[in-house]
Amino acid sequence: MMKRIFLIRHCKANGQEPSAELAEEGRLQAEQLANLLGDRSIDSIVTSPYQRAISTIQPLAKRLTLPIQRDDRLSERILSAIDLPDWMDHLRLSFEDPELKLPGGESSHEAMTRGVVAIQDLIQRPERNIVVVTHGNLMALILKHFDDSFGFEAWSRLTNPDVYELGVTRDKAIDVKRLWK
Repeated sequence: MMKRIFLIRHCKANGQEPSAELAEEGRLQAEQLANLLGDRSIDSIVTSPYQRAISTIQPLAKRLTLPIQRDDRLSERILSAIDLPDWMDHLRLSFEDPELKLPGGESSHEAMTRGVVAIQDLIQRPERNIVVVTHGNLMALILKHFDDSFGFEAWSRLTNPDVYELGVTRDKAIDVKRLWK
């Protein structure tokens, strides 16, 4: 039987800071996520420590009576510590040049490595079906690691929330499939 990691981008939120809460629409989306994943035999839930990620998965955790484990490695990537009016251009460049590192930020390579190590650690755990909640940029970089065609354009098409299933085969190959429509 295949191991599955359900990689989720958090629901719609009222901001980008770590303490940002879900918007009203996001709270409704969190209930929809619980409905989507409620019958998937989820064994474990791991999330970014950001409030919007935790709130995204609380309805499912409550329904399944599972604890929510926090992993700092699933926090959003910091593109730069300074305000960039043209941040979208810089983000596009960071997908083209994974070593590009802006002041106070993380390169795509650094963030990808952090996120992928978190996923690989989960693959080694005995649980078969694990929910992972993170953020758009880090999620895109994790997906890019497993599918190199996933780049800036694919990131720009991600929704809040979004759900991808990473199916891990016996030989540790990863099959990527989008579940959220």
